[in-house]
Amino acid sequence: MCGDCHALVHSDELERLAAEAKELESRGELQQAREKWLSGLDLLPPESKQADWIKRHAEELWAGDAARLSNGRTQAAAGIGPVSLLDAKRAAPRTARVNLVSLLSFVAFIAIYWAASGLKFGVGFAVLILIHEMGHFVDIKRRGLPADMPVFLPGLGAYVRWQALGVSIETRAAVSLAGPLAGLLASVACAALWWQTGNPLWSELARIGAILNLLNLIPVGLLDGGQAVLALSKTERIILGLACVALGLVLGQNTFFLVALGAGYQAFFAGNLPARASRVTTIYYLVVLTALGVMIRLMPGHGLGLQ
Repeated sequence: MCGDCHALVHSDELERLAAEAKELESRGELQQAREKWLSGLDLLPPESKQADWIKRHAEELWAGDAARLSNGRTQAAAGIGPVSLLDAKRAAPRTARVNLVSLLSFVAFIAIYWAASGLKFGVGFAVLILIHEMGHFVDIKRRGLPADMPVFLPGLGAYVRWQALGVSIETRAAVSLAGPLAGLLASVACAALWWQTGNPLWSELARIGAILNLLNLIPVGLLDGGQAVLALSKTERIILGLACVALGLVLGQNTFFLVALGAGYQAFFAGNLPARASRVTTIYYLVVLTALGVMIRLMPGHGLGLQ
């Protein structure tokens, strides 16, 4: 938006995108139309009425596409004929398959850590990872965007697949940080149970959960920190690095120095700086980092080991 006249400086491009999206809608290509609408969000002020309308309309298109698939399955089940039934099998609901994969992978995840550390810790640890991933999932869904349930990779971790096409880098950063935020809240809940019951299992879960979420905020690669840092300007990345050095010294947690190294690399060597700074993302990032560091400091144990 122009700072002087407040006009939308990309109005011509937005009109072109809107025309293409409407044409796709008229042909019944709702998913493609939805992606076309969402691509306009990068050209609009995030708080504008136009951006809000696009988000609502994209959600309507997603619901309409899902309803159309549902109606097709209902007709096939009613027995329209062999060809329709064959088509229905080919177009079997992907959501059901994804949910089954999510459930089975979660059970396998529990089994691995049950065998390694016992039933209670194995289940607790798996639930901590689930809560982290559900943080991503819930944040994506509340924005009206499509996402699959978490899939677990025993011995490695988990992930949530979602459609980020046309989504601004600030939104991607917020989705990335939502997982560590949920993980932080889970660790706080475990710490509260430890203080209430004195059972060391809860302090172990609180500590290991906070450590893993802090490691996930190192700004490299496909880690949550690696995605969140893309929304930060060079100055903000330097601030992030310096803050992590200070946190590492004050809290005595060496992991912060890894975050600082990653932030330094992203500031001076990565070359993927955004068009504008994102102060909200910087504050969000630092608050979650600091809270995780405090949680680790308060729990019994040293380094990655547990008491």
